[in-house]
Amino acid sequence: MSSWTVKIREFGMRTLPPEQLLPDSQPAYMTSAVYLFGALTIGALVVLLLSGTILALKGPSWWHVQSLGHFFNSVHLWAVELFFFFMVCHLWGKYWMAAWRGGRARVWMSGVVCFLVAIPCAFTGYLSQQNFDSQWIATQGKDGLNSLGVGAFFNPLNFGQMYSYHVFLLPLAVVTLVGGHILLVRRHGIVPPIPLSEGDPARPA
Repeated sequence: MSSWTVKIREFGMRTLPPEQLLPDSQPAYMTSAVYLFGALTIGALVVLLLSGTILALKGPSWWHVQSLGHFFNSVHLWAVELFFFFMVCHLWGKYWMAAWRGGRARVWMSGVVCFLVAIPCAFTGYLSQQNFDSQWIATQGKDGLNSLGVGAFFNPLNFGQMYSYHVFLLPLAVVTLVGGHILLVRRHGIVPPIPLSEGDPARPA
């Protein structure tokens, strides 16, 4: 009788065989620039996580005072800007390509959910600045969240809560969703462009 570890390994091998999980070649249409935005989003996320880890380890008194702290704070900010820019380009590109074709609906939906979770992650980042800008955002956001009935659970004026959400809970959720999204892409393959010919089997129904 097989143990549970053997069953997990066999399931993983069936679902994502090595040649599919780590392919050494890609289709020719991958040379199109529209396919780059997903990889650029992941690259920005890596820079975002590395710079954010350094900022979290050193603390607010470092990134507000030291010149090196200002540098890493700027790197973190621009990584956020590029992360959302590339992700929006990726989402729009895949939308117009109808990327949910060929049984890829879960791939598309996981990407959308990742985008939605990344928004409060960025919001809590702005609230963690500890300056007038963050105070203004917190007081304005408080009224909106209270109107939605979630102010008792998500309080923008509580720096400790927002900082915890920003440095741990929400980044963990984003990284988990991105990882799942990548695995789904590997499982179902890269979506091909919408064909122009009527008889092409890849043409959407």
